[in-house]
Amino acid sequence: MTEKEKASKGLLYDANYDPAILADRARAQDICIEYNQTRTAFPEKRLALLKGLLAACDDDIIIEPPLSIDYGYNTRVGKSFYANYGLTILDGAPVTFGDHVFVSPHCGFYTAGHPLDVAQRNAGLEYAKPIRVGNNVWIGAHVCVLPGVTIGDNAVIAAGSIVTRDVPAGVLAAGNPCRVVREIEEKPRRVIL
Repeated sequence: MTEKEKASKGLLYDANYDPAILADRARAQDICIEYNQTRTAFPEKRLALLKGLLAACDDDIIIEPPLSIDYGYNTRVGKSFYANYGLTILDGAPVTFGDHVFVSPHCGFYTAGHPLDVAQRNAGLEYAKPIRVGNNVWIGAHVCVLPGVTIGDNAVIAAGSIVTRDVPAGVLAAGNPCRVVREIEEKPRRVIL
């Protein structure tokens, strides 16, 4: 079994010394460097770079540089995705964003975790667990989303939160560790365009 196959099954895998894993990460880093240095006057080039990096994204994606991502091929992004400055995605496992997700500055989505055993950790082993973000989610500034977390549709995660467990749909959640503060009541409203 390859290291990439082990990662996809949530098993410990060699993230630091396996040549195939290192090559995949170098490819993503090179694309991120080019993306981050592409001027705003060239949106078509930025979109082409994102489409070459990510497993899936819509044409209306906006990610403000700098972007840092481990592999890219494990990240799927829905329609009308916006990420402000400093997005970091460690996507050793799938990271899936729904439609109409807004990510504030300096947020991180980290599928990677490390064993508590010193020998395994020093050998470069890690595991990866998927992250799922639903539709119509707002993530506040400086939020960390940790391995294995699912954030439900229409949720809001307050700035500075560290999300260590699942967040249900339709709630405001905040803190370290992030916990539900209250439900969000949707009131009918008229939108004028």
